[in-house]
Amino acid sequence: KMDDDGDDDIPHLSSHALAALQEFYLEQQQREGMKTSQGFNQYAVGSIEEDWQLSQFWYNDETASCLANEVVVAAGKGGRIACVSAPSVYQKLKEQDGKDFSVCILEYDRRFSVYGEEFIFYDYNHPLNLPENLLPHSFDIVIADPPYLSEECLQKTAETIKYLTKGKILLCTGAIMEEQAAKHLGVKICKFIPKHSRNLANEFRCYVNYASGLD
Repeated sequence: KMDDDGDDDIPHLSSHALAALQEFYLEQQQREGMKTSQGFNQYAVGSIEEDWQLSQFWYNDETASCLANEVVVAAGKGGRIACVSAPSVYQKLKEQDGKDFSVCILEYDRRFSVYGEEFIFYDYNHPLNLPENLLPHSFDIVIADPPYLSEECLQKTAETIKYLTKGKILLCTGAIMEEQAAKHLGVKICKFIPKHSRNLANEFRCYVNYASGLD
């Protein structure tokens, strides 16, 4: 049994300091676009800010929704979806609160670990350094957006994609990567043009290896 006065050691903030702290957190939430009229939506695209040092550029809402809808249809009822370096699609899938599919996010940025067991730390430099419970060919579709427009990055990410997928691949990368995408993944360019919340200097495209709704 604890002493009755055992909680005297717990530091207590003054009401002024507490108010200042609450104000700081509120401003931080607003600054990061986390506060919505319905309250905080942890899955809203942009709820975690882009980090340009990690070459992060989020899709705009329309593109994220379109790609999320595409992978749900491609995965089929009860399908498993892997989002490799494509967190805004993962967030949009979680916003749908779908009961007919499951999804996980493979991502280098550990801020996304707030999503719990569905988060898998992923470094494309070690493409097969994956948890043992992530079985080969266990996903109905893999959507991937390699962080860099380089053949090395694409080639290593392709190893991960081919390990995870049962067959279907949706790749999002620059238009200049068309040849390399075909070479490493056997994917073809789609008519659909993905857009980002901030304009990118490089033209961006989607590539698939199956009959998709993106044409």
